[in-house]
Amino acid sequence: MIPVKLFSGSSTLYLAEKIAQIHGQPLGEVVTEKFSDGEISTYFMESVRGCDVYLIQSTFSPSDNLMELLLLIDAAKRASANNVIAVVPYFGYARQDRKDKPRVAIGAKLIANLFSAAGADRLMTCDLHAGQIQGFFDFPVDHFSGSIIFVPYLKKIPKDNLVFASPDVGGVKRTRNFAQYFQTDMVVCDKQRKRANEVEGMQVIGEVEGKDVVIVDDLVDTAGTLCKAAKVLKDNGAQSVRAISTHAVLSGKAYENIEGSELEELIVTDTIPLRRECDKIKVLSVAELFAGAIQKIHNHESISPLFISKSRF
Repeated sequence: MIPVKLFSGSSTLYLAEKIAQIHGQPLGEVVTEKFSDGEISTYFMESVRGCDVYLIQSTFSPSDNLMELLLLIDAAKRASANNVIAVVPYFGYARQDRKDKPRVAIGAKLIANLFSAAGADRLMTCDLHAGQIQGFFDFPVDHFSGSIIFVPYLKKIPKDNLVFASPDVGGVKRTRNFAQYFQTDMVVCDKQRKRANEVEGMQVIGEVEGKDVVIVDDLVDTAGTLCKAAKVLKDNGAQSVRAISTHAVLSGKAYENIEGSELEELIVTDTIPLRRECDKIKVLSVAELFAGAIQKIHNHESISPLFISKSRF
């Protein structure tokens, strides 16, 4: 059996330690240093020759997190690792997945190319902004869904008045999956943007009068859209509004927006660490999901049980 070694980048140590504990082995020792000008240098403190190396690092801001992960991949390959698997709970730059206006970069494809150039053999991630980003990679991608984390929590909400809402047209498929699983209705908040992170107007397509609404999204950044959707849903007669979002980017005035919003609660995962505590934010962990995936992939077992199913819940 090929030995497994788990390592963490400096920004995701909080999550990697949980994954390693559930997996049943300690994290390997890796050192990240910086030159006086900010240039990053990484190296392993133990041999990885012939091992399957799992490198755990979310690539949220700043971009040093991405660069550190790429350097770790390169270092592992040059140290004769058997396979190098990038475990990236939050895959940054995924919002730049297409040319939506002239003369723009497709950032997600560029990052995929960088992973290949560095020498990654596999990617494990959760809730990409668009599922088709998997096609940007020339090696296997295990794309997990946060639904398996959220469903047990959402089961606490009475089903009779439950409705799921998409904050925009692009999230309809994700929202429909939850609505079908819980056998409830769904609505869409149709928004018009002035520019990125700024919503000009929004209207609700569907009926929410007297309903307990759950907004479904893959990530929450400034929370402007989310808070606007919550207000519009309340104005249309919703009894309560809460939201689930896998990745808590929470930049700018996000915390202030959430605290002053109509949201009863925002349920997120720990793919990105919170910058500070907030009474309205509930954090669920993806550690068990990724630890189970590492075990199954290493043992060449099916990962289908890690996806939401009626039998599991």
